[in-house]
Amino acid sequence: MYIGKVVIGLEITDIRIKRVYSDSRMKAVVSVTFDNSFVVHDIKIIEGQEKLFTAMPSRKTPDNEYKDIAHPINSKMRDYLEKAIIEKYESALVEE
Repeated sequence: MYIGKVVIGLEITDIRIKRVYSDSRMKAVVSVTFDNSFVVHDIKIIEGQEKLFTAMPSRKTPDNEYKDIAHPINSKMRDYLEKAIIEKYESALVEE
């Protein structure tokens, strides 16, 4: 599993996966804990045309657009987070 420190200094200390059992492209909803002290809920795992990807928690604006509530601000953190989440999801599938 890909839990551990990254160059940016944050450590993913827990990833919790809730599978979604439906025919939709959304496969799971995830909560990620950082440094045993901060958690981000409602990260989604989506099945794309070529691979799985993550979508950060968002809310609908009055203009019917979706805006992220929390998100990585650089590609290094986004890659680290997405890789850790997808690895945990895939290992959970194997365990089932």
